[in-house]
Amino acid sequence: MLKPDVALKLYGEKCDELLREEEIRFAGIVDKDGQLIAGGFKEGLVPHEGDETRLQSFLEFVSKASIRKEYDESLGPINYLAARRDKAVLVSFPFPITQILLLISAEPTTNIETLAKKVVEIFTDVT
Repeated sequence: MLKPDVALKLYGEKCDELLREEEIRFAGIVDKDGQLIAGGFKEGLVPHEGDETRLQSFLEFVSKASIRKEYDESLGPINYLAARRDKAVLVSFPFPITQILLLISAEPTTNIETLAKKVVEIFTDVT
């Protein structure tokens, strides 16, 4: 397990790497208390009106859903949760061991499976 300060730096670097992808608008690591601890909106991006509020609401929803374990034994743990909206795709990836979430907001045309594969590639060594 990484030391907290090393982990935060690494998470920030991984979020920055995701933000270099054209379709990603926001990539952030959120702790179990709902606080953004690394990452954020793409530099120079003008968020949609209410983006930050909507991301917080989505975070509350996914954090509750991610900690639910009733189907883990029969179906396996949650790999990610996704919501496709008219103006954005929102995807969360729970990291159960460290009790954090990666939250991503991307353009509505984003292929969610391709995005999930990219996240796994980037975060494999830190989850």
